[in-house]
Amino acid sequence: MRAADILGTAVGNAFRSRLRTVLTVIAIFIGAFTLTITNGLGTGINNYIDSQLGSIGAPGVMTVTKPTEVVEAATGPAEYDPDAASELDAQGPPGSTVQALTGADVSAVGDVDGVTSVDPIVAVSPDYVQWGAGDRLVLAVSEFASGTSIDLAAGVGFGAAADRLEIVLPTTYVEPLGFASDEAAVGETVAVAVTDATGGQHTVDAVVVGIQEPSLLGASTSISPALTTALYDLQSTGLPATAVGQYGSLSVHFDPASTDAEVQALTSELAAAGYTGTTVADQIGVFQTIVDGIILVLNAFAVIALLAAGFGIINTLLMSVQERTREIGLMKAMGMSGGRIFALFSTEAVFIGFLGSALGAVVGIVTGLGISSVLSNGLLADLAGLQILAFDPVSVGGVLLLVMGIALVAAVLPASRAARQSPIESLRYE
Repeated sequence: MRAADILGTAVGNAFRSRLRTVLTVIAIFIGAFTLTITNGLGTGINNYIDSQLGSIGAPGVMTVTKPTEVVEAATGPAEYDPDAASELDAQGPPGSTVQALTGADVSAVGDVDGVTSVDPIVAVSPDYVQWGAGDRLVLAVSEFASGTSIDLAAGVGFGAAADRLEIVLPTTYVEPLGFASDEAAVGETVAVAVTDATGGQHTVDAVVVGIQEPSLLGASTSISPALTTALYDLQSTGLPATAVGQYGSLSVHFDPASTDAEVQALTSELAAAGYTGTTVADQIGVFQTIVDGIILVLNAFAVIALLAAGFGIINTLLMSVQERTREIGLMKAMGMSGGRIFALFSTEAVFIGFLGSALGAVVGIVTGLGISSVLSNGLLADLAGLQILAFDPVSVGGVLLLVMGIALVAAVLPASRAARQSPIESLRYE
């Protein structure tokens, strides 16, 4: 009996007892459907997190700070060091403070092997943004870093000119500022106000070059490096000379093609020099870990359902072997080997597994896409670009292979029993 004959016979035998086969297929369907949905949920959320990495940071860039040394309680309070000024506004690890970085630190970090360039990160705190004679709106900004991608609803983003005072506003600012639409805001000039150390207020005109969608961290405003410098210089007016040229953190650039081991080596070298380096992937990786953990738990329930379905396959095939004892004896008497009989029943089990998993995957995908569409236009409408359920062909294929693998394992006992039967005793069976 050729492989094609074995397959055709197995498919036909699977429907000899239709009710029994249908009930087994339904059990497999439930497990495959659940696995497809949970994997789609994990894929959708992780895809969204990955897409947001580009808007939060850039590959080949890490943020470097200089943490304050922790002093053990037993040693008593540390002696004040006037050369290690504290930078209260700097972003350090949770629950810690960091030291202000100076030009000497910029040079020291730049000398670390693997660092290609270093840019000081300055903290700019504008008072408001205004268009024409419209309302003044409170504004929080972040400097645009080279390599960062922005999910734009309108406009083209920042230009190549280094001296252009440009700003990208979030969609939430368009209507309050008085613009008719996202497209209408692009190309307009807005005033950004900032207060200096003496209490004087200054305004800087900036061109709106884009309107960006909200990101994973909410609606944010991005400003060009030139605008950042202009606002920082005005904000620093009146500050003591010792306070000028101090930075909370540094933006360190390295080869974007670096492997994880090379990035870890760079982080270790920075640590040895007294600095802490954190990539965007490090900062957001905890979210993906939590999501993967939840999906793993949900998948465990689906696998339990599939294991229960595996026992259904064993029961189905054992009953099939018993009902077809004389037929098995006849096939052996006609020269069919035990291996081919084993293959016949194994193929029947794999076909039942494939049928249930394929139906579960198809229904799961259709249901998931429908749910995702409803949520994207409703509850999750503010999270632009989020498709809560996304289906990766590789993941779906993995579900099918997993279910067929479980079916094949479940078939070992009944198929072996059929293959070992004696033709003489089988033909005598009543």
